[in-house]
Amino acid sequence: MIVHSSQTSGTETKARILEVAADLFHDQGFEATGVATILRHAGVHSGSLYHFFPSKEALLVGVMERHLRSLRPTLLDPAERASDDPVQRVFALLELYRRGLRVTGCKGGCPVGNLALEVGDRKPEVRALIDEYFSLWVRRVHGWLDQAGPRLPTGLDRGALSRLVLSVMEGGVMQARAVGELGPFDAVVAQLRVHLDLLMERADRERRGTRALALDAAAHVAQGREASPSRARPTAASATEARPVPSSDEDDPDLDRTAWRNW
Repeated sequence: MIVHSSQTSGTETKARILEVAADLFHDQGFEATGVATILRHAGVHSGSLYHFFPSKEALLVGVMERHLRSLRPTLLDPAERASDDPVQRVFALLELYRRGLRVTGCKGGCPVGNLALEVGDRKPEVRALIDEYFSLWVRRVHGWLDQAGPRLPTGLDRGALSRLVLSVMEGGVMQARAVGELGPFDAVVAQLRVHLDLLMERADRERRGTRALALDAAAHVAQGREASPSRARPTAASATEARPVPSSDEDDPDLDRTAWRNW
């Protein structure tokens, strides 16, 4: 298919406007950025901007859609390629945000997080896109935690843990911006690593405990089989005498199993 130069020029102009608007909204905020500033930085006339975006709010929607399209190729996919270990992919993703903070001198922060705070409450269409962005972010992290399999405890709410990772990132970025240094970001990421290490240690204890229980049960079965040939057949009287007296615990047949699960 032949693409005419006017179509190519129009696509490039639209992309340029979106790029410039995204940068300005990130640096200055949406409300503080005037249309005239966007036109000047993009090097276009107002007719070109309003041809693609009938209002400044429509341009904001376009910027959020751009952020959403770029999330996978610029953040999620590079983090996944950084390691074969699904748990380390979580920290590879956080490292990408750390690099952004270092390059900018801890200024700017997360562009989508900034927009969520500034306009999320007042612009439902933008709010929906912000939610979609963070939901995609959390789903990818959730997938990595699922891939960790038995390295994490049975019954762990991995979806909630994925949202904790998002909160660590956003909170760490915000605090690093507040003080102008990486220390707060590094501190919360370090605590997340401690938390995950403790969860993996707990999962390891669970696995070892399960194996020990299985071996103990097998040993009891084997002992019972060895003792059965020499066991005397009880008389009716002795069988009556040997019958155990029910205890109160037997009223709840799930009591022992519940205690084992909690352990």
